[in-house]
Amino acid sequence: MSCHRRVTEWSTIIRTHLPQLSAPQAPVLALWSLGMVLARSCALTAVAVFLGVWLHRQEQTVRQQLRECCDEAEAKRGTPRQALAVEPCFVPLLRWVLSGWHGTQLAVALDATPLGLRVTVLAIRVVSRGCAMPVAWTIVTANQPHAWRREWWRMLRQLRPAIPRPWTVIVLADRGLYAGWLCRRIVRLGWHPFLRIKTGGPFRPDPQAGYRPLSRFVPCPGTGWRGTGTAFKSPQRRLRCPLLACWEEGYTAPWLILTDVPPDASAAGWDGLRAWIEQGFQVTKRAGWQWQRTRMTEPQRAARLWLAVAVATLWLLSVGGVAEETIPASTLLDVTATLARQRRSRQATRLRLVRIFPRGWITILVALLDHAPLPLGDFRPEPWPMVPTIEVRTMRPELEAHHVAA
Repeated sequence: MSCHRRVTEWSTIIRTHLPQLSAPQAPVLALWSLGMVLARSCALTAVAVFLGVWLHRQEQTVRQQLRECCDEAEAKRGTPRQALAVEPCFVPLLRWVLSGWHGTQLAVALDATPLGLRVTVLAIRVVSRGCAMPVAWTIVTANQPHAWRREWWRMLRQLRPAIPRPWTVIVLADRGLYAGWLCRRIVRLGWHPFLRIKTGGPFRPDPQAGYRPLSRFVPCPGTGWRGTGTAFKSPQRRLRCPLLACWEEGYTAPWLILTDVPPDASAAGWDGLRAWIEQGFQVTKRAGWQWQRTRMTEPQRAARLWLAVAVATLWLLSVGGVAEETIPASTLLDVTATLARQRRSRQATRLRLVRIFPRGWITILVALLDHAPLPLGDFRPEPWPMVPTIEVRTMRPELEAHHVAA
């Protein structure tokens, strides 16, 4: 193992936040994550070559050391052999995030990301400052019919002890992941579901007796509705809950969200936070770690690599967020012309010329070039998006009593 002081420094930080790692695992995870930051890639060859040159070690030696971090115990050399257990790291990883979190509001997003025809990553990510970082994940073989119910529930239940009870937590999911059981389980954990649904289903608003297509609650852009009622007709899918409906100008489809938050205290614009997870995709793939180039086909090996991805992402986003906060507002460009676009995006966020991921990478790289201590950061989330004002254009008379300006 390298005795380079920056590797030792980062290994100590990882061991502090992930104490369940064994004595050999923490330094190798430090090598993986630090090498990923330097190489801007999670590819084994790219990381091994960069670390080999930087640490003056044989590239093949570094490569083998990194490879064994992802291997099963049986594939490793020597004795005793131990495989890296990923799931026990989820709670410490989230606690690492929350240890530097400002505030008591937390938004997490559920998402399923396929990698070609090989694997699918089921990830739970913390959403902050226009980006997202994974804190729990399960990787399964792609193109196998499976409901993923056990996987989602297991990860949500595992993360529950890490979040203080008084905190307000919203759980976001897109249309493809909606399920009634998921909504009920999230409520059981004491969190608030914000699950987007498709427009094809029916909804029965209180106190009316008949169901109406969801599309009739927001018939055109510029309309919105929120109220309590019953979603879906079949006994297996029926769910009594508030519905948030919003169709803003400039969008091709409305936002329809089922939640447990009372209509007067909620806004469909909150689900706009989930759009930030798209930046998380870019960070994992082409704009960051180049995950799309991996040749891994074994889900368990890929899951171990994702621990290094999660640690490196957490580090860059925390450092980048602090660096962004230090930029004086007087030095920012005039964004008057972009205000309309920002309102359409429903995101209460500043205009970023540089995203916090590359800003964090630049800050860490400069510190290494200057032989300075490794920079560390924290998380200062921006305010949640506010619901826009929407003027009613067309609405059926029987629904007007339930309509609100979103």
